[in-house]
Amino acid sequence: MAHVPNSAEQYEKMIGTPIPQLVSSLAIPTTISMLVTVIYNTADTYFVSQINKSASAAVGMVYTLMAILQAVGYGLGMGAGSLISRKLGEKDDDAAERYAVSAFVAAILAGAVVGWGCLAGLKPILRALKCTDTMLPYAVPYARWILLAAPVSCASFVLNNTLRAEGESTLAMWGLGLGGVLNIVLDPLFIFTLDMGAGGAALATAVSQAVSFVILLLFFLTGRSIVRLRLRSVSRHFRDYWLIFSTGLPTVCRQGLGSVASAVLNMQAVLYGDAAVSAITIANKLYVFVRNLVIGIGQGFQPVAGYNFGAKRYDRVRGATYFTMLVGTVLMSVLAAAGFLAAPGALALFRRDDAEVIAIGALALRAQCVVLPLFGVSTVTNMLLQVTGQSGQATFLSLCRQGIFFVPFILLLPQLIGLLGVQLAQPAADLCTFAVTLPFLLSFLRRLKLWEQAERAVAEK
Repeated sequence: MAHVPNSAEQYEKMIGTPIPQLVSSLAIPTTISMLVTVIYNTADTYFVSQINKSASAAVGMVYTLMAILQAVGYGLGMGAGSLISRKLGEKDDDAAERYAVSAFVAAILAGAVVGWGCLAGLKPILRALKCTDTMLPYAVPYARWILLAAPVSCASFVLNNTLRAEGESTLAMWGLGLGGVLNIVLDPLFIFTLDMGAGGAALATAVSQAVSFVILLLFFLTGRSIVRLRLRSVSRHFRDYWLIFSTGLPTVCRQGLGSVASAVLNMQAVLYGDAAVSAITIANKLYVFVRNLVIGIGQGFQPVAGYNFGAKRYDRVRGATYFTMLVGTVLMSVLAAAGFLAAPGALALFRRDDAEVIAIGALALRAQCVVLPLFGVSTVTNMLLQVTGQSGQATFLSLCRQGIFFVPFILLLPQLIGLLGVQLAQPAADLCTFAVTLPFLLSFLRRLKLWEQAERAVAEK
């Protein structure tokens, strides 16, 4: 049986291992987890796209509801995870356990309220999202299974982020990875063999999420994690839940605004027909697949920054930041160049004989690739501010990308340049977000240097 490090051993590992080795050891399994998640989400789009372009467009419409659920699950998971890593760095294991268990219970309840609440009014909600008559027969069965599984999927996000926060990224990878592989296997079985159509893709996702949940839960119940899930640790104080929520607010904004952005994007794209919605949906799936690499690297970086910030090892926080930004920028630059060149071929994998979808989607994907290298700085900065307790600044930056900048662009640009405005809105918002991020990063690094000098002065006395 694999050795399970205790809290003291993990603390020494997180504050003593050389930064490149430590960040890499956590970022690799985390990135694999993110890729598997995106692969099985992309697999849904791929297999459903084989039905017809209306089915493909329907998946894009339902993504708005999925983004809401992700906002709930990731918000609670990232909020608790940021607190857990800092508390473990401060050697306050009891507080870390309290935040983990409280977020887990809250995720189950919130997932049920949001997911099953949307399920009760599903058709009117889809109509409000501008789902057309040609899309609705595919969107309803797809959304139904996604919403039914909401409590499980939200709770899985919390379990996954708790493992990452304590530095056990490999366990988190296995939990998500096995479920993801199952999803890819079940997609063609349910969609085509059992003739369940778009609903089969969503059922495959729901089953895979349930399997991931069970695997992740077993890691906690069998003592493979540092933090334990004991119901006696559930907090009875509002301030703990508020702290989890406020710390996770940047993620809530990031994911929640992703829902709003997706809805507005689809509403604008649908004016140009099902082909435009299908093309934008596919292009975004491909773009997110690549972008999630830097998010995975950032999620491997966060526990390193959190532990060391809690332990007042500010020099290591700064070193981890520089290293992660460098790796992220180089990787995104290489993949952006490859994606730009391969864009038409990538779209053709989904809709091989649909020249209109390929043309629209290839231009959108290429525009997004142009700004992709900037995410090595902007994404890591946001995660750095969140995990070190600068949630107000992190929340503002989260609001920028798909709110403050994106919404005006997606509403204004199509009025000026038509469909091209739909294709350029997100890249334009990403460029503006990067420009706003730089002053926040430089300011935090200056404060980090001052804190480091203060700690050194105290140690020398």
